[in-house]
Amino acid sequence: MGTARCVLLAARALVVTALLAAAVAEEYVRPPPGRIILTEHAEPAAHPQQVHVSAVGAKHMRVSWVTDDKRTQSVVEYGRASRNYTASATGDHTSYRYFLYSSGKIHHVKIGPLEPGAVYYYRCGMAGKEFSLRTPPAALPIELALVGDLGQTEWTASTLAHVGKTDYDLLLVPGDLAYADTQQPLWDSFGRFVQRHASRRPWMVTQGNHEVEAAPLPPVPGAPPPFAAYGARWPAPHEESGSPSNLYYSFDAAAGAVHVVMLGSYAPFDAGSDQYRWLARDLAGVDRRATPWLVALLHAPWYNTNAAHQGEGEAMRGAMERLLFEARVDVVFAGHVHAYERFTRVYNNEANPCGPVYITIGDGGNREGLAFDFEKNHKLAALSVTREASFGHGRLRVVNATTAHWAWHRNDDADSVVRDELWLESLAANSACRQQGAHAAAAGSWNDEL
Repeated sequence: MGTARCVLLAARALVVTALLAAAVAEEYVRPPPGRIILTEHAEPAAHPQQVHVSAVGAKHMRVSWVTDDKRTQSVVEYGRASRNYTASATGDHTSYRYFLYSSGKIHHVKIGPLEPGAVYYYRCGMAGKEFSLRTPPAALPIELALVGDLGQTEWTASTLAHVGKTDYDLLLVPGDLAYADTQQPLWDSFGRFVQRHASRRPWMVTQGNHEVEAAPLPPVPGAPPPFAAYGARWPAPHEESGSPSNLYYSFDAAAGAVHVVMLGSYAPFDAGSDQYRWLARDLAGVDRRATPWLVALLHAPWYNTNAAHQGEGEAMRGAMERLLFEARVDVVFAGHVHAYERFTRVYNNEANPCGPVYITIGDGGNREGLAFDFEKNHKLAALSVTREASFGHGRLRVVNATTAHWAWHRNDDADSVVRDELWLESLAANSACRQQGAHAAAAGSWNDEL
């Protein structure tokens, strides 16, 4: 072989090698499941642990915590200046048993009325360290952080760190919190794990399949009911929204500019169920002139092209999708599938400009890892705009009555990288959708459901 030919082949080989190297450098290597982080309580038994806050109505917050000392009072002192507590509130407490496990004393105290968009300093049980929280704003804009299927792993820590790097007003979780799966000490570890974040901003959650924790069949005498731990530890403001169950509820944000509906994938949802009747009443009571944005959360996605949990949300979709569509819900967020996927506006398995945008965001960092297998030939593939199996979180910034911005942030090593974003127009501002909705209401499409 001639010298020139050898040089040419070597050059070609170098070019090919360089191209392959560049392709490998550009390709994101998706991480394996992270190690579970067990968080211990190293303070005295009377000191608060597992502190988290949630919004209750427009002017109140619920402070929840656990103590190992059963004599600790359910009292919260609070004020606008550090260590200067000008008000206090007394609440209630509960506890539960799960076979051989006995929980600590679980405290829930509602504080307020509070000023919107204000920082408050507070202390739980008249012992231990001081915490601070910021109340949501009373007007737009408002920033909602979203993350599902959290768990308590190294990747969960990364996700929450990325969430905390940029300011937000509330955090919404579409189910699967602790991944305790009947191992009750993991609920305690999870509460300590998220305390740094959940004590500062309201966390509004709904249940996932990992919260059910049903007793084995056949039933054992004295066995705990489903959702025993979830209900005791993470109470929702369901009574304020007229819901009979902690498993589904709604709340307003930004003085009613945003109405958020938290649905229960694991509570009865058929047309004769309490949840269905409640949802019909709740949506019928929303005045879209005063509430331009309508958002829903649930756990098992109604639209999904991933092989994981395929079809598990179909029965609920068949029962409830029409209610959400006729109410002109703007966005529906789900978890369950450990990946990210965004659909175009959809109704009844077809693209529809007046239907919600469906987004799956079950990629918080759970111990089970990612769901890699998206089906390219799935019947809904043409409706799926973006899909990726990576850990991350999302942010919905509602700018004003007509415009909102959605962004999905992937956990890319030490950084949070925006991999998908979308500007949304409120369906209440869309005259064609508004007219269709008015015609549906005039036809009495909800009246027979109330």
